[in-house]
Formats: sequence, C-alpha cells, structure tokens
Amino acid sequence: MSEHRRKPSQPQGGGRAAARRGQTGPSSGRRAAPRGATGSPSDSYESGGEEERPYTGRAEARRAAQRSSGGGRRRGADATGPGGRRGGPDGPGRARASGPVKKRFIDYPRAGKSGAGRWMPSWKLVTGLFIGFCGSLVAVAGIGYAMVSVPNIADTATAQNNVYYWADGSQMVATGGETNRQIINYEQIPPAMRYAVISQENKTFETDSGVDPRGIARAFLNMAKGGQTQGGSTITQQYVKNAMLDDQSQTISRKFKEIFVAIKVGATVDKKKIMAGYLNSAYYGRGAYGIQAAARAYFNKDAEYLDPSQCAFLAAMLKGATYYDPAGATSLDAAATPEANTRRATAQWSDTLNKEVKYGHLSATERAKYKTLPKAQNPRSNTRLSGQIGYLVDLAKAYVINNTKITANQLQQGGYSIKTTFDKKKVNALEKAVAEVRKKKIDPKLRPKTDTYVQFGGASVDPSTGAIKAIYGGEDATKHFTNNADQTGAQVGSTFKPFVLAAAMQWGVKDPGLGSSQSQDERTVVSPKSLYSGKNKLKIKNYDHSVWTDKDGKEWLQTNDGNESYNPPSYKIDLREAMRESVNSAYVQLGMDVGLDKVEQAALNAGILKTSLASSNFPSFSIGTSDPSAIRMAGAYATFADSGQQHDPYSVEKITSKDGTVFEHRSVAKAKEAFSSEVADNVTDVLKTVVDKGTGTAAQLTGREVAGKTGTTDGNKSAWFVGYTPQLSTSIGMYRLDDDASNKSRTFLEMYGTGGEKKIHGASFPAQIWHDYMEQALAGTKAEPFPTPEPIGKVLNDTPSPSATPSTTPSPSASPTPSTSPSPSLSSSPTASPTDTCGNFSWNCGNNGGTDAGSTGGATGTTSPTPTATNTSGNTRGNGNGGIFAGQNGG
Repeated sequence: MSEHRRKPSQPQGGGRAAARRGQTGPSSGRRAAPRGATGSPSDSYESGGEEERPYTGRAEARRAAQRSSGGGRRRGADATGPGGRRGGPDGPGRARASGPVKKRFIDYPRAGKSGAGRWMPSWKLVTGLFIGFCGSLVAVAGIGYAMVSVPNIADTATAQNNVYYWADGSQMVATGGETNRQIINYEQIPPAMRYAVISQENKTFETDSGVDPRGIARAFLNMAKGGQTQGGSTITQQYVKNAMLDDQSQTISRKFKEIFVAIKVGATVDKKKIMAGYLNSAYYGRGAYGIQAAARAYFNKDAEYLDPSQCAFLAAMLKGATYYDPAGATSLDAAATPEANTRRATAQWSDTLNKEVKYGHLSATERAKYKTLPKAQNPRSNTRLSGQIGYLVDLAKAYVINNTKITANQLQQGGYSIKTTFDKKKVNALEKAVAEVRKKKIDPKLRPKTDTYVQFGGASVDPSTGAIKAIYGGEDATKHFTNNADQTGAQVGSTFKPFVLAAAMQWGVKDPGLGSSQSQDERTVVSPKSLYSGKNKLKIKNYDHSVWTDKDGKEWLQTNDGNESYNPPSYKIDLREAMRESVNSAYVQLGMDVGLDKVEQAALNAGILKTSLASSNFPSFSIGTSDPSAIRMAGAYATFADSGQQHDPYSVEKITSKDGTVFEHRSVAKAKEAFSSEVADNVTDVLKTVVDKGTGTAAQLTGREVAGKTGTTDGNKSAWFVGYTPQLSTSIGMYRLDDDASNKSRTFLEMYGTGGEKKIHGASFPAQIWHDYMEQALAGTKAEPFPTPEPIGKVLNDTPSPSATPSTTPSPSASPTPSTSPSPSLSSSPTASPTDTCGNFSWNCGNNGGTDAGSTGGATGTTSPTPTATNTSGNTRGNGNGGIFAGQNGG
C-alpha cells in the first residue's frame, strides 16, 4: 500500500477512542467529551498506554461509561456537559425541549400527564362544573319562578259533562264526566278527611314548600325510562294540576309548569286554602267532583258528617274510582269487577287508617272501631239515571269503550257529546208496554210463589243498519241493576228454529244414500215443503238414519209440546207447518240431517255470538239451548228482515269533543251477506205463517205484515217472542230470576202459574208486549210488504231410502249399540257445558254495549247439559220427553 494512503499513526494513548474509553468524567452520553474538555492539558494521556486497554470494544466502553455516570442509554447529558444523543436544550442532541408548560382555563385533557391520567378530571374541574351546574339550575328556577303566575281557579276548575243525545238530536242526559260539585269551606271539611289524605299522599304537606324533590326525581326517572309522568306529586301539585292547569297531559313541559306553579302557590297561598281547593276539585268517581259531591254520591250525607272510616274510604277513591269503587265498573274495564275493586279498596282503606295512627292523626282506640269497609250506597242513586236512562247510558258507554279509541279514563273526565241510536218514542213505548202487562197480570202480593222475581227484557233493532232503537233493561236502573236486554243467561227455546231452517236452505241436508264416504259438499238444498215426522217421542237419528245414542248407549226420543203428535197415522208434516206449530221432533231431526255444525254456523252468520251458544253436540241444540241476548236475537232476526244482510247491533252514531268529531259509526259500519236473499226471504215467508195462523197470532199488527217465532223452554223457565216487520226487529223475553247481588245461587225459576196462567208460552205475555210496543213504535210509518220469495230447494220426504245401509227399525233395547255419527259436529260425550265459554250466570261475558252486546235468551229446548232417559214423557210444551236435553221447545 502506498505511503500516502496509510493512516497516520495514533498517539500512545489510543487516540480519540482510547480517550473515550478512559473517560471518567461526568458525561454519560454515547460519545465522550473531547480532550481538554476539563481544561487540563494532560488529560488525554493519564490513562496509560494501549497495552493497558481494559475494554474489548466500543460497545463495552459505552456501557461502562453509562454505568459510571448512573444514566442509561437514553438518559440526557449532565447539565454541564455538551449533551449526548438526547443532550440538554443547548446541546446537539435530538431530545424535545422541556421548557415551562402554558396553562389553560380548562385543563382537560390534563397537561403534563400521560396515559389514563390525562383523561381523569381533577377535583378542581369536577367541583367547578358541579357549582356551575347548580348555579345554572338556580338561575333557571329563578327565571321560571319569576315568569309564572298563579292561574285563576275560576277559569279552569270547572270540569265538563258527557252529554248523551237521543237519535233525533235532543238531549237525553248529562252524566259520566259531569261537574257534580258543591264547593264547601275548609271548616266544613272534617279533620279526618284532611288527615286521611295527608297520611296517604303527602305526610309533609303542612311543612313542605309545595314540591317534593325526591318525588320529582322519581317522576322524571320514570319518564326517562319511557313511562308516564306519574308520581312525585304533593297535595299542592295535585291542587295545581286539578284546579289551575287546563292541561292533564302527561308531558315533561306540563310537569315543569306544574312544579313552578306549585312552588309559587306553596309560597304565596295559605295551606288551608290549598287543602280545601284540592279536596273540592278532586274527582272521586261516580261523577262526583269535590268532597261534598262525593259524600253524597257514596254515603248520602254532607261531608262535614263523615266519620274517619268514610274519610279513609273516599281517600282511596282518589286513586281512581274505576278500580276502587266497590260497586265495580266492568262496563269500563273487565278487570274492574265488584270483587276485585272491593279487595283493592279494602287494602287501601286499611292502610290509610293505619298510617293515620302511625303519624299521630288518629288514636289506636279509634282505629280499632273500624274493622270493615264502610258500606256505600248504590251508584245509581242519581235520579237522572232512573227508569231506562241508566241502561241506555251504560250500553252507550260500553260501546264507546269497546269500539272507539276513547279510554275509560278519558270518558270519565268528560267533555264528549255522544249521539246515540236510541229513539225516545220507542224507548218510552217499550217501557209502557211492559209496565201495562206487569200491572195487569203480575201480582207478587196475590201470588208470591209464582209472581215474585218476574223479569222482562227486550230490544228493538233497525234491520237496515243494526242501530239499536230501544231496549227494556228492567223496572228501574237505580233499583234493578242487571240490564235484561243484555246478557241474562235465559235460553231462547224455539226462537232458535229459524236458524235450522236457514241452514237447511243455505247448505242442504246430507244425502243418506252416499253412506259414510259422503263428501260434506254433496248435499241437497231443502224446500220448506219438505216432509218430516211430527210424531211425539220421535226416535232421533243421524243423517244416515242410524239411531243417535248418548255415551251410555241410550236413544233419544224427542217430545213435542204437550206430548202432541201431528198428522197421524203418517205423522208427516212439512217444515212450514212444523214451524207454525212449533213442532220439535221435525226440527230436531232436520238439524241432525243438516249437521249441527251447519246450524251453529247459520246462527253465527245471522249475528249470534259464539260465547252465547250452547254445545252443538246434542240434538236439542236445534231447539234453543243457547242463551243469546235480547239485543242479539233482535239483530239476528233483522238479518232475515234485510234479505240476508247482517249488521252488528250498535248504540252510538257519533262522538264529538271541543276539538271536533272523534268518532262516527258510519266510518266503521259494514254489512256482510249472512244468507242469500232467496234463503232469507223464504225464512221470512215461513215465519209469516207463524203470526198469520200459528202460535204467534197474538203478535199480529193492524195492516202490517209480521214474521216471528215464539219460544218456550224446558221447565217453563223462560218464554220469548221475536218478530219483525221490514222496518223494525224486536225481541221480548220473560223469565223468573232472583238477581239480588247478595244471592250467590242464582237459578231460573219455573213459571207455571205465573200471572194466573197455567203455563207461560212465548205466545202469551211476550207476544202481547211485542204487539203493544210495535203498534206504537210503528205508528205513523208506512206499512211495507216483505219481498216475495223465490222458490228454493227440493221437496224431501224423510222416509228412509230402501238402499240405506243402517236399519230404520232400531232395536227396542233400551241401550242399543251406539253408532258413530258421521257429522264432525256430533260428539258421543254429553259432558260438554251448555255454552262454550259462558255459563247461565256469567254476567260479564260478551258484553260490550252494542257490537258485542251479551247474551240473553231463553231456550225452548234443554236447560241441562246431561240428557236423561228418553222414555220420560214431558208435561210442558216442547218438554215432554227427554228430560233436560229433550228440549221441549214450545211456541
């Protein structure tokens, strides 16, 4: 290698590297300070020669230097040195400047902190924010308090009526949410009433500022969860809401307004005035606003004479009389039964008295005197609801609750104008017709064993619309509490037969020649001229002529009224004559041939409710073991009157409020074809003969065509007449029943001897009432004819075909081998109850005030679900043979 490329020789001490390795100074950087850094000219030579080098390389030297200075690889140089890799601020290193941090007004994220500490607010920040928030609230509250004023009570404390109108637009009655209020002074309010409310609702009333912060917090928390704005209200707040704010909406804005007004009222209004205002404005149910009206409504006394027990009772009513009034309010809510309400009221009443003792407002000795809930008078003591008005209002209210968007609570608050379908003239005429028969014929004093507990019920429906024009619910709505036009449980008897005839003409009978393989669609439509047996104690057969037997193998022998047979020796009778004379045997067998499932469907199509139908597993179903209401029977016959078009009965035409129209029936009205016009008009034509020259002649009207049917039940426990003209369909029922609420074993009683008659038929008092009413109801209207029916069906003779497989001459054995009925609707088990879901005394079943108006009815068939031996002969019309299920349905 040439000389000029040779490295210059290094000093003895190892040069710069050796100096670095030997450095013992304070520098701890990656590179040592240059020679002479300390100011001594011999520093670079004191480490000795190269042969004494203690390190193996640069890395080892660097680590040694770091150890000796106490710093790591990344530690900055000493403040006096020139700086290493991360030297001081004046050195050549690459470290960030570490000068003073500039302060911020809100130190967040926090400076000088790393990791999670940067996001953890300081106590100063938290405290400052809290103080600022509280200050803002105080400022807002101050502004709100300054802006609100105490509203004028006179402008808002007057609640509204619900006004009910007759169909002609004239006012019927103002009730329901009415302002039934009489203001009384604080001194007239018994201390027990004040303390009952304080103990139960606001124990700090006498000392608080008008609001309860904790209660308000609970209320807003409930709102935050999506609930209603409830709870958190002091007596002052309740007073403000009831008497000062014309806004009962459950909103946050309304709640804020209530709070601010309550604070101002609490600060400026005397506690006595607040208490009196609250008790005078609160709603207690039964249309009573204020303590005085409530005292009269429940106990028929002035408020100042209420005892502590009665005061605690009325305090419970403030929670909502719909669910606490022991009288119940099932027309508004099915859960508000008398039993359930009594339980709730008793628990609340007892709790209030106990709290009064706890808070020192009532002595334990006085509390011990009150062991049972005080007895309140009947809610219909208001004479404005006497007579038929109470029944009409209940029917309309139930319709509103069940068929519109108006809730029971909204209806209670009032403010609605409700135009009903009720015709005042017709209502009065029906009430008068019943009253005259009762006055002339029913005398409990003369015949206490037979004329006591006699009841009548009735309803009248417009066939073209379904509008209920009149009802008769009982003698007086303030004395007799069950609406006899609605559900009673009385069976309808032979008035059910038209549905059997309609089914036979709509779907036809099954052809016995096809045997058990027959399709349900292979049927023969029946003509009213078809012949059936009118023999008494007729052995009833399945459609294929096999003998019908019960689960014990016993045959069914159907009796006729009075054990009478018709047209011997052949006993043949056509269906028109059988309807006219109300022959049970013919129509029971016709029902079997058609199929009881089809008979049931015909009744449903006509408008009878499923809940009021008895079991269709027994032959007597065809002769009226079911118990539809008078309203529903009138509506179902109206379907025939309107040539097969069915309209649900209804009681309200229109509802308006201060905001305009709320509901109109025409917007939801709809008709459906229950039967073809040929079928319906032929049923009408057959029913005309019943009135013209059959069991219903007592119902004939002057110059008018009438179609109708009589009905009498087994044991003579109910009797009916249902009939119609083209303009009006009316049903009248009669029965004996002790419906006293205290009587837990309500049973229908026999009517043999009632009214001085040997037996009550549908052709007697019911038909007479129907006639007297209809003459007046239709007075002044033009007589209209029924449509002329088109010929229908095939004339059948029920004599069995020679080709029929089953024997037509059953064994005389009392218990022949049962044969299976091919009809899916028949069951060999007779254990089913007479109705699907409603027993004879299921008072609340299917009652909604019109569209689903309950079931009444009197069946001219059977009254018990268990058939008896078929050889028993009956002694009443339609009842002769078969015991309970032999359904003696008379005319």
